Amino acid sequence: MNIAISLIGGLGLFLYGMNLMGEGLQKSAGDKLKKIIELLTSNVLMGVLVGVVVTGIIQSSSATTVMVVGFVNAGIMSLPQAIGVIMGANIGTTVTAQLVSFNLEGLAPVALGVGIIIFLFSSKEKNKHLAEILIGFGILFTGMEFMKDAVKPLADLPQFRDALLYFGAHPILGILAGFLITGIVQSSSASMGMLIALASEGLLPLTSALPILYGDNIGTCVTSLLSSIGASRNAKRAAIMHLTFNVIGTIIFMLILNIPIQAIVTKIDPNDAARQIANAHTLFNLINVIILLPFSKFIVKIAMLLVPEKSTEKESTSNTKFLDERMLETPSIALGNTVKEVLRMGNKAATALDYSLKGLINKDAQLVKNTFETENIVNKLQKDLLNYLLKLSKSPLNDDERVKTDLLFHTVNDIERVSDHAENIAEIAQNLIDGNLKFSKNAVDEITDIYEKALANFKNSLIALDKGDLDLARKVLDSEKEVNYLEKLFRKSHMDRLSENSCSLDSGVLYLDLLSNLERVSDHASNIAKQVLKIK
Repeated sequence: MNIAISLIGGLGLFLYGMNLMGEGLQKSAGDKLKKIIELLTSNVLMGVLVGVVVTGIIQSSSATTVMVVGFVNAGIMSLPQAIGVIMGANIGTTVTAQLVSFNLEGLAPVALGVGIIIFLFSSKEKNKHLAEILIGFGILFTGMEFMKDAVKPLADLPQFRDALLYFGAHPILGILAGFLITGIVQSSSASMGMLIALASEGLLPLTSALPILYGDNIGTCVTSLLSSIGASRNAKRAAIMHLTFNVIGTIIFMLILNIPIQAIVTKIDPNDAARQIANAHTLFNLINVIILLPFSKFIVKIAMLLVPEKSTEKESTSNTKFLDERMLETPSIALGNTVKEVLRMGNKAATALDYSLKGLINKDAQLVKNTFETENIVNKLQKDLLNYLLKLSKSPLNDDERVKTDLLFHTVNDIERVSDHAENIAEIAQNLIDGNLKFSKNAVDEITDIYEKALANFKNSLIALDKGDLDLARKVLDSEKEVNYLEKLFRKSHMDRLSENSCSLDSGVLYLDLLSNLERVSDHASNIAKQVLKIK
């Protein structure tokens, strides 16, 4: 029981340290991580490189593959792109095993001490991120030392040593053990840490470690498989590709490369079992990618066969396109996709506005109906975006990302208000149709003029948000003043028409309401532009 408690405590420290170090690295990377993902093309090799770098930063292949499932589920990553990233993630995850295989426990107190001092006494954001990395590093190696100390007494238990040797003689059981351990702790790096701890104390020979190591790589697929439950068919295929890749690799190594890999790692580090296991882990994933990369299309086809299309079954889709909770594993990337969804919502609101005014001018009942339908979609997008932003705000973000997340709350509400004004204009159009009312030619010209400027302001504010264009944002603010001037000018012109009896009172009331709504659209565009200036 003492051994189990100490081992679980050490494993907990190991996982927490790895998580903290990964968060520090993510915050330091910030927008760079989003830019790395944007490098994705149909080139599978580029996908592999992206997978290696991203996993190296976030310190978890499971998190990377879950993120990939999220991208595929959102329809913004294809299966051929996904297989490359998954392969790269398997290589990237070997960094942690390589790190802990070195005897760096002596540096843990130093890293902890320096990290804590920097965190407490530095006010700079970059320094605090560095502090998190150092503290995470220190805790990780402290946990590793705990695990090594916990397993030391097992050396006196011949039954335990015999059980480990049994895995060497019966590799299928070793693979199953590795699969179960990693499936339970949800981290191949943690299970590799336990293997290295056992090997460091002379308890685990390489012949027994390799089957468990292969099982670890299959076990890490459990996380992505679980995350694909309830996702789209393509997302399930992405998870299946991850499993297929590791299963095929394990078969190749067990049948052909098991003895050669033992010889290679033993020759590199003849007297260091921990380094042998870490090198075997790296070679397994690296060679696996080299062998299977040319056959990536076939792995995609296998996934397509295992999860076939069903003509009778419709895929469940949500109104959002770019949002997926799996992406919250990597907050900077989730934030980038949230901006895309906000822009998509903005375009829907602009469409509703277009429907409403054309419906009003042409007295088209169908366009009025289209406005109401589009406005309902915008309302649903607003609700989904605000819920997602709330969850994102609780994720580990750096200061700039947190400011951007907070400001997006306001932007989403401004966009929804634009859609509300489109609905108001559609109701005015419906009143014109029902009452068989009409505006004078001058009134229509004025409405068209102020509408075009208000719509241009709204669209420009969205472009400024997308591109981070400060000059365009300032242009929107300047143009807003012009819209305000036109609204006052046209209101006065309308009063003149009323006094001359060239406009009916009923139409006049609707005209003033219409002017007010269009001016408010421009106001919300101005609010969005101000948010852009604050973000930057």
